[in-house]
Amino acid sequence: MPTTWKQISGALGAMILGSLVTGVVLTSPVFLRNDPVAQDPLAQDALLQAPAATGSYGNPRPLDGQNLAAAKDLSTAFRNVANLMRPSVVSINTTQTQTIRGRGAPRGLPPGLEDLFGVPRSIPQQRESTGMGSGVIVRTDGYILTNNHVVAEADVLEVEFSDGTKATGEIIGTDPQTDLAVIKVDREDLNAVPLGNSDAIQVGDWVVAIGSPFGLDQTVTAGIISGKNRVRGIIGDGAGFEDFLQTDAAINPGNSGGPLVNLNGELVGINTAIMSRSGSSAGIGFAIPVSLAAPVLKSIIENGAVRRGFLGASLAPVNQETIEGFGLKVRQGVMIESVLDRMPASAAGIEPGDVVIAIDGRPMKTQSQMRNYVASRPPGATMLLDINRKGVASQIRVDLKERTAEVMAQFGSGEVMGAEMVPVTPATAQKYGYQNLDSGLIITGIKDDSIAARDGLKVGDVIESAGGLTLSSARQLEGILELSKRERQPVQVSIRRGNRRMLMVVRN
Repeated sequence: MPTTWKQISGALGAMILGSLVTGVVLTSPVFLRNDPVAQDPLAQDALLQAPAATGSYGNPRPLDGQNLAAAKDLSTAFRNVANLMRPSVVSINTTQTQTIRGRGAPRGLPPGLEDLFGVPRSIPQQRESTGMGSGVIVRTDGYILTNNHVVAEADVLEVEFSDGTKATGEIIGTDPQTDLAVIKVDREDLNAVPLGNSDAIQVGDWVVAIGSPFGLDQTVTAGIISGKNRVRGIIGDGAGFEDFLQTDAAINPGNSGGPLVNLNGELVGINTAIMSRSGSSAGIGFAIPVSLAAPVLKSIIENGAVRRGFLGASLAPVNQETIEGFGLKVRQGVMIESVLDRMPASAAGIEPGDVVIAIDGRPMKTQSQMRNYVASRPPGATMLLDINRKGVASQIRVDLKERTAEVMAQFGSGEVMGAEMVPVTPATAQKYGYQNLDSGLIITGIKDDSIAARDGLKVGDVIESAGGLTLSSARQLEGILELSKRERQPVQVSIRRGNRRMLMVVRN
């Protein structure tokens, strides 16, 4: 296709100019509020009756042939992508059954006393809620990639194909940390979309979004990549993995889970969210890049769940503050803030203050970029890190372990008020006899003559909140106590001990 950006812009400019001058598109003039012509009806009439500088209204000048051909080439490209992609895009209809309790006599009322209240005993009722999203076929044997929030908590999935036929979908696995899910239908020889290279796509490149906005299945919109590497803190309450592609292709409710493709018809992203005050497209949409989605897809199909690599190091940005504070000799990369003992980073010889310049040849510029890449590698994988340590460049090989709640909890452990504490995980909660516990810090040890001992804390106590904030790390609690000390204000701490809850006031 001989189309160039110069030809395309020339064609679009010619069409817009032709419309404004000849009146082919505009049926009535549009004036600016403070335009003198807009305020003078006689001037308006004169403007309408005067012949156009490039030809009369009844005989518009034709567009330049070369520019028109360029515009037609672009139109053909969009048409080809739409026709190629439609068989690979599906609508996903979900049904969720909820149990609700109707109004009635108080719970626990002895049988036979309902009439005293004049109302029948409360009877549970079933209510169905429905939802709709989109998905894209990624394997010919029935595997479909979509968003986790499209299928989460659904009891029934109905997948509708471009030809109008339907099939029941089965959830193979979900990953709330990326908002991705894989479902499968019992069909063969489906049209699977090829995976593209989202790392290679550039701001300004054309993309096409396809999905079922507002239930309008197989809707095609086009736009450009408006930005890359966007982190918005919208997945997993900010704790998820994000590296969004930003696009101005119109994305609306119902597009979730649908594909964002390049003009080669290759999948580059999964449409996920929009930034809008009205709930509809405002020209800012976000898609999960295929570089982040592909490892999740592979792991779910092979394991039924996502298994991620674990480095065992906390990260910090390379900025003016860290450059000056740590004497860094480089201005780009990701700094190692701390390493965990007996974990991959420390075992490989990585030290706090090291700056990671690249991993496996990929430049590392932000914490989220490095965090996402490490997590995309499977447990047991070997990574080659380009390190700068006090101005000296070197390479270090690291063998990753598996990222689990237990090893991640080590980042939140520490000593506060003379008490050793770790974040709540399923394993730590079970160890100390707690059920249905998903947040807080469990005390695992207490020093004699410490603040914790003085205030009567015990091993196994759970510090649920401090100063009204739910706790997830020892560092967080330490920060709250430090702030209260500076402000000379006591802190109210919520403690759980077995099935009892109590309050404690800490005065520094």
